[in-house]
Order: sequence, then C-alpha cells, then structure tokens
Amino acid sequence: MSADFLVELGTEELPPKALKNLMTSFAETIEANLKAAELSFTAIKPFAAPRRLAVLVENLASETPSKELVVWGPPAAIAFDKEGQPTKAALAFAEKNGIAASELKAENDGKAEKLVARITAEGKKTVELLEAVVADALAKLPIAKRMKWGAKREEFVRPVHWLVMLFGSDVINASILGLTAGRTTRGHRFHYNNTIDLAKASDYASVLKNTGFVVADFAERGATIKQQVEAEAKKVGGVAVIDPALLDEVTALVEWPVALTGKFEERFLAVPAEALIASMKEHQKYFHVVDANGKLKNNFITVANIQSKDPSQIIDGNERVIRPRLSDAAFFFETDKKTTLASLRDRLKTIVFQAQLGTIYDKTERVAGLAKLIAGKLNADAASAERAAQLCKSDLVTNMVGEFDDMQGIAGYYYAVNDGENAEVAAAMNEQYMPRFAGDQLPATTTGAIIALADRLDTITGIFGIGQQPTGSKDPFALRRASIAVLRILVEKNLALDLRDLLTFAKNQHKNLTVGDELVEQVLAYMLERFRAFFEDANIPAEVFQSVTAKQLSQPLDINQRVLAVNEFSKLPQAQALAAANKRVSNILAKQNATLSTEVNAALLQEDAEKTLAAAVSAKAAVVAPLFAAREYTKALAALADLQQPVDAFFDSVMVMSDDPALQQNRLALLQQLRGLFLEVADISYLVPAKN
Repeated sequence: MSADFLVELGTEELPPKALKNLMTSFAETIEANLKAAELSFTAIKPFAAPRRLAVLVENLASETPSKELVVWGPPAAIAFDKEGQPTKAALAFAEKNGIAASELKAENDGKAEKLVARITAEGKKTVELLEAVVADALAKLPIAKRMKWGAKREEFVRPVHWLVMLFGSDVINASILGLTAGRTTRGHRFHYNNTIDLAKASDYASVLKNTGFVVADFAERGATIKQQVEAEAKKVGGVAVIDPALLDEVTALVEWPVALTGKFEERFLAVPAEALIASMKEHQKYFHVVDANGKLKNNFITVANIQSKDPSQIIDGNERVIRPRLSDAAFFFETDKKTTLASLRDRLKTIVFQAQLGTIYDKTERVAGLAKLIAGKLNADAASAERAAQLCKSDLVTNMVGEFDDMQGIAGYYYAVNDGENAEVAAAMNEQYMPRFAGDQLPATTTGAIIALADRLDTITGIFGIGQQPTGSKDPFALRRASIAVLRILVEKNLALDLRDLLTFAKNQHKNLTVGDELVEQVLAYMLERFRAFFEDANIPAEVFQSVTAKQLSQPLDINQRVLAVNEFSKLPQAQALAAANKRVSNILAKQNATLSTEVNAALLQEDAEKTLAAAVSAKAAVVAPLFAAREYTKALAALADLQQPVDAFFDSVMVMSDDPALQQNRLALLQQLRGLFLEVADISYLVPAKN
C-alpha cells in the first residue's frame, strides 16, 4: 500500500536569494529521513514560491517494512542450572523479549552457546512518522538567523501562517511550528486571495496553478520567466542577457510571472554599461538587453507578479523608478571624471587595508615594487607595471564605486582611459581582479597579469606574515582563491616565474610581520598545495603530483609541465617496472652512509648486464640532456622508458652489494646515474602502488 505525501508550509515572503537553497535542503532532508526509516517511494518533488515551501513524495509506502531481529542473550551455561531449568538471567531475557520460558533455546553465535530470540518487529505506520520527518527537515534548513514573531515561541526565517500535510486524501495529525496540519492552502495575494482546500496530495501543483494563480514549481516558474524575457527582448530587436543568479532571484520573487519591457533615455548610454547594468540588476532586478553586437540597448525587462489589465501602468512606474537611479550613475561618472586617478591616491592613506599591514596606499606602494620586479623578470614594460600598480586602488574612493561596489576595477578602467593613461595601464585597472571566480577569464594584457599577481602575492605574504593564515573553513581574506588565481595565471599565461623569489621579495617589503624566516617556505607550501585541485579536476592521480613535489620545486609552470609529463609516462607499459626499479634503487642508495660517486669505471664492469645498462644509461643521458634543457619532459621520459629491459636484466643477474668494495661502489655509481636521469623530471618511485 502506498499514497502520495504532501507537505506545504505557508509563510510571509521568504528571502529571495535563499529560497532555492531552502527548497533544496527541505526536500533533501525529507528524502534522507524517509530513506533512514526505510520507507520506499518512487519520486520526490520540491516546490517553492515566495510564500511557501513544499515537497511532494510520490507513492510513499504506508508503513515501514517488518524486520526479523535476532537477539542474543546470556551464555547457555548461565541461562540453565544443573537440572536444565532456566535461571533468573534466562527468565529476564525471556520476559524482555516477550517469549515464554518454555520456548527458550540456545544457539552458537560463533563463539559460544547462547540464548537466542528471533523476533518479528512489525513495521510502523508512515503517518505516525511524518511529523518528526518534516519537523527535522525544517529544523535543519540553512537559516543564518531565525526569528520569533508576536507572542509565539516558535522560530523560523519568516512568520508562518499555514501547514498542509496530506497522505493521499487524508490529513495527517501533526503540529509543527505552532501550526496544526490541514488540507487548506492559499492562492495568489491579488489574483486569488482565498483559501483552497486540496482533495488529495497529488492535486497540489495543478490546483494552485489553475485555481490559485500560483506556479508552485520553482523550475517551471524559472523556465517560464526565461521564455517570456527572451520573447520580450525579441520584440525590441535585442537579446536578453539572463544571469542565472538573477533569474533564480526573480523566480523567488513572483508566484505568477509576467515579463514587461520598459525604456530609459538614450543619453544614459554614455555612462559605462556596467554601471547601468549594475543599477538595473542589483537595485531593480531587471534583465538588460543588448543588440546583435552585444552593445547595451536602452531597454530593460521587468517581471511583474500580476497579470495587469493595463500593463502600461506597470511599465511606466518602473521607468519612473529607474530614471533617478540612472541619473545618479551618470552624475557619479561625470563627477569622477573631473579628478584623475593619480590625484586620488593620497586619499588611500586614510583607508586601512589591515591594521598591522598599513593602509591601502601602503599596499599600492608594495604592489608597485613587486610589479616592477616581475616585469623585469618577464622583460615586460616595467614603467607601465609600476604606474598601474600605483593607480590600481584609486577607484575605491570614487563616487561610482561608493555606490556600486561591483564597479571596482571596471570604473578604474574607464577613469584611466579618461585620464589618458596608456592602454595596458587602463586595462590593468580591471584585470587586476581577474580571475574573480573559478573558471573566470584571466588578464588579457601582460601588465594586467603582473598587477594581478603582485596584488595577490602581497596580500598572501602579509596575512601569513601576521599569523592569520586560513584555518579550517575560515578564510576571511580569501587566500585560497587568491592562491589558485596566482597558479592559474602563471600556468595558463605561460609565465616562468619562481614563486620562492617573488615571495621573498614580497616578505622583505613588509615592515611589521610577526612570522620569521620560515614565512616564505610556509606560504610556498600552502600555495603549491592548492595545485592538488587542478590535477584532481584533470583526473591526474595523486601519486603523479607527489612524484613531482618530492623535488621541492617552486616554479608553478615547471611543476605543471612535469606533472603532465609524468602522467603521460605513467600510462606507458614500461612505467610500473621502471617505477619499481627506481624504488628499489632508492632503497639501496638510502642505506649507504657515505657520499656516493656517480663516476662509473668502465674497467670494473664485469657482467654483461651491467655493461649493457651502463652503455644504455650513457646513451640515454646524451639523448635526454637537450630535452631536459628545453623542458620537453614528456619526450624525455618517453625516451627513458626504453631502459626497462636493461634495468630488469641488471637486477636479475647482477649482485649490486658485491663483496668486492670497488665493484660495489662502481655498481652503486651506475645506479646513481640511472636514478639521476629520472630525477631530472620527478621521483617516479612514487608511482609504485602503496601496499595495504
């Protein structure tokens, strides 16, 4: 027996940015609780709208399955006396498990003869479990701050008003958050401001939509909005730009979506498009429209929560609301352009970056020094790098960024262009923040990449230097993200820079650090550890990465090239045998106390196998030397793979630890040469599978 189960909690308007997560969490916890109770069902469907959270579970079993339980009791020697009669211990076991003393029997549990009771535990009625299932799911919702309202003691993210809990057509006897469960839901605030009685759980979505003017399905509502917005944009000859996060937020704001198109004055298009978009998106939740070339049009699309008889009034109202906001943006832009970024630098002296690390002005000075160093190492324009670093934070004190914090960097670009700064300096104002998130684009210009690196390296070194490195999930200065950004820029922009050198320079620029000489190695280790995520995403085994990090390298581009090379080598048929041989060589050499020579005396080569290996090693050394110099590690390791046969033959027929000291040392020197060839790239002995 089974039936559909519905739970709906009716509330005041829920936080729109959190609604989707609340819906997902509610459904997932209910699903987990039902599975924990071993209740079967065929599907689970979440719903969410501004004033409701709901879950529909299809074909939910009416009771949990019966179970056969085996309960072990005291040993038979204790359970029965000499006459074979049950003792007090046996009688207590029988009473506890509801069986007659005459039915007591013993079995071997694998260790000893013990009393055993086989009991059938009847299943529990589903309707008796659902109150706890739902209450637990609501208690576990990701709500940062719960609230009370009126004289009620219950707490939730918003005041609650109704509770629907149906199993099939039956109301479940339950009370949650001070509400008694029923079958009555409510329709749209304006289109159908009435109660609606649900005959059965499966009617939920269709009745709310057809009678109550509420599209309860979050995904359906979002798809409808997307379709409507795209159609509206097409009407004005444009393309709607639909940001997924904005779409989710708008979906969470309406129950009955209706997309409408408005206009603003063309004169506002002289303002940076990013500022106009930020104003429309952040403040008004509008979708912006671009033409075929991606240029912003003077249209916007809003989504109303009502089917108006006169939509022109809604459009007019939105146009009147957006006009002063865009006027503010235009005013800020024109006002800011009257002052150069260079002249704004002094104002940065009053803004603290971090109490122990000085002001933002101090930071720009350090970034400028580091940028100049990096530019020199890359043979780039050091003057542009230094200039960009000095100006990179000036837009923080502009009116535009003060109003629209998302314009940080973007505003700096426009103002740098207005000031007549060169193209790379202007681009660096915005590119310093790239990549802003995982998968984001990297700086396009060399100067932008230099500032992006210098800014982040200064921050990471400084924060570690005052002992505030990330711990657990706490990373207030986003150092993990900054580290990954640095690695991406170095690797993807093909910049052969040594992190140890840059971190040392960055450390020396700071004045009030509390961490001592170990700082550079500490930061370097932290940053290179972030590489793991890179290679995990690329499905490169951990032992490949470990084989390279064993060399204690500090140039990310070089490390990346070696990891890719070792990963390709590990796929060759000879790889495992050579890795095992390197492991064996490593173990042999590790036991030698004296410093071993790598010079092989040809006159002391006696066995054919050692002569063959010596010749092969010598020949390969000549082949791979130019490959190592050119960092063509993949080709070098592929060439070294040919050594498998002579290596195997050597270990099969040559006694390395000969009684003759001269022979022993000569053979160890040969092994040193062999291992040294592979160590030019990585310690491939790490490729040997670990023993369990």
